[in-house]
Amino acid sequence: MQIHFFGAARTTTGSMYLIEVNGKRLLLECGLFQGHREESIQRNCCFPFDPKQIDAVVLSHAHMDHAGNLPNLVKQSYTGNIHCTFATRDLCSIMLVDSAHIQMDDAAFVSKQRAKKKLPPVEPLYTITDAEKTLHQFVAVSYERPLPVVDGVTVTFRDAGHILGSAQVILDVREGNRKFRYLFSGDVGRGGDEILRDPVPAENVDYLQIESTYGGREHAVRADADEAVGRLVLEALNQKGKVIIPAFSVGRTQQIVYVLNQLTLAGKLPRVPIFVDSPLSVNATEIYRLHPECFNDSINRFLHEKANPFGMANLTYIREAEQSKTLNDLEEPAIIISASGMCEAGRIRHHLKNHIGNPKNLILFIGYCAENTLGAQITAGQNPVNIFGEPQAVRAKIVSLDTYSGHADKNELKQYVEKISGDLKKIICIHGEEAQCLAHAETLRAMKPKAEIIVPEYKQAVGI
Repeated sequence: MQIHFFGAARTTTGSMYLIEVNGKRLLLECGLFQGHREESIQRNCCFPFDPKQIDAVVLSHAHMDHAGNLPNLVKQSYTGNIHCTFATRDLCSIMLVDSAHIQMDDAAFVSKQRAKKKLPPVEPLYTITDAEKTLHQFVAVSYERPLPVVDGVTVTFRDAGHILGSAQVILDVREGNRKFRYLFSGDVGRGGDEILRDPVPAENVDYLQIESTYGGREHAVRADADEAVGRLVLEALNQKGKVIIPAFSVGRTQQIVYVLNQLTLAGKLPRVPIFVDSPLSVNATEIYRLHPECFNDSINRFLHEKANPFGMANLTYIREAEQSKTLNDLEEPAIIISASGMCEAGRIRHHLKNHIGNPKNLILFIGYCAENTLGAQITAGQNPVNIFGEPQAVRAKIVSLDTYSGHADKNELKQYVEKISGDLKKIICIHGEEAQCLAHAETLRAMKPKAEIIVPEYKQAVGI
């Protein structure tokens, strides 16, 4: 068995791993690469293998850095199955179409600029039609249900606790007279999540491929974050200000809605208007409600004994652009949650433009902002910042909390590995910037001195 690392190798983006075993080709993940524009275009449009030669695809979860290039794979004649959990399939049904909208809008914008220079137009990476066609190739299966996918390989999905439907991928492999278990961690959740279950340990593992996003960093204690949110939000509301929360549509939006719900029920926050202003966030929240099998015991009890954890009398979900624009005229204190979490696209930029200049307001970041994004510039203290090409003075209070991260930190990853049983012969560190991967590798060498620890580079192949 050979594994080719075609993405998320010494970086966190573009997850894509080609497994060759028993004369078959299994693609694990098919994510979008995000980086410098020209490199991103090249990496995303052109696969380092022939899509027609892939026998099956296995997907751990619905985030675009893991699933976002599937429509392009199908566009380039992949006709096989895409295996994942039911919740992942449902999230992909909205996220891939949303991504296609972005690809088409981006191509239209670039083509318009090129037309001014009398250059030919560019094509989108894929279209809505491509995304919709891709969805017909999804084959969903529940957690803990073994499924043969290619000759000699059976896949079992196990809860990873990262986002709704996220899975660790267990590959039970028979290669000639040899049998072994290969575990791909997917993105590992922190545990103790307000909504999701904890990652479920795997047993009898021989080989491990593990994410390293925060392999060298520690997060703050999560319990302190809820208290901090309550204190910060109340402070802004008491000043008659507004609270603007940039949040990813899947995961962070649902989490912060639940936290605000709990703080309100506990009497720690007044019942001010709360708005979730993002069509994708609204759709994703509806899908969350359809999959209680992913919820932890606490939120399941709340759901069955009390009320909808993602709904309150003072909470409004907004899809239509016209309704979104009316938020500009709000005079009373309010909380506005909007995508994208890095402030690179979507309605959040309009809310920032309208509110970042008022010292009574709070801009609260609850997710990771990649380098050079608008969110990163704001959290780094840049002033002014450019929004829609115009400089905007930053006078609002800016706070960033990393405790709501969906990724396990250094110590949580260590605990994850400690709970895995089996004689680990080889551990491969992926999905982290180079420094994080290398730091994680050192931690693992101290933990598992008999195992070979590998930090692969882009396009490197590793034999199992």
